[in-house]
Amino acid sequence: MSVWLDAARVAAAVNLLLLAGLASVWARNYLALRSMHAAGLLVFALLLFAENAVALYVYQADPRLSAWFTTAVPVVAWRAMLALHVLELVALVALARVTFD
Repeated sequence: MSVWLDAARVAAAVNLLLLAGLASVWARNYLALRSMHAAGLLVFALLLFAENAVALYVYQADPRLSAWFTTAVPVVAWRAMLALHVLELVALVALARVTFD
């Protein structure tokens, strides 16, 4: 079970790093251009950052929930959660490649 937890933690942490970089670019673009497109992308990055921060907190820092996740969550649920984090990571890598180009 801890392999799934560790993989989900890593994916969420990498997502946070990518989102921080993307948010900084989109914030600069918004401040320079006052574009609604840049503002929308910034809000998207901030909300997705919050979602990944909460997930990482639940997986790692919250004493009650992290213990529950390591002992009581079925493997099939972990696979589903991990799949979502990895798919999000792939999407963010694609978005970062386009944004940082």
